Amino acid sequence: MYWTLEMASKLEDAPWPATKAELIDYATRSGLPVEILENLEELEDEGVPFETIEEIWPDYPTKDDFFFHEDEY
Repeated sequence: MYWTLEMASKLEDAPWPATKAELIDYATRSGLPVEILENLEELEDEGVPFETIEEIWPDYPTKDDFFFHEDEY
């Protein structure tokens, strides 16, 4: 399983929190690339919903990772 920033960003609008099955359903209905579906299929299903994309891909950058301060503009 591998993730890229582009692939993971397509899951930002997923209905979080979501189970593995819900994420696969979302990806299928949204027409996301097959690589994303394959990665979701490889996730371990512990029956507990994933709260955010960071639980699936811990390296996913957050707004804090960028040095852009919205308050300054």
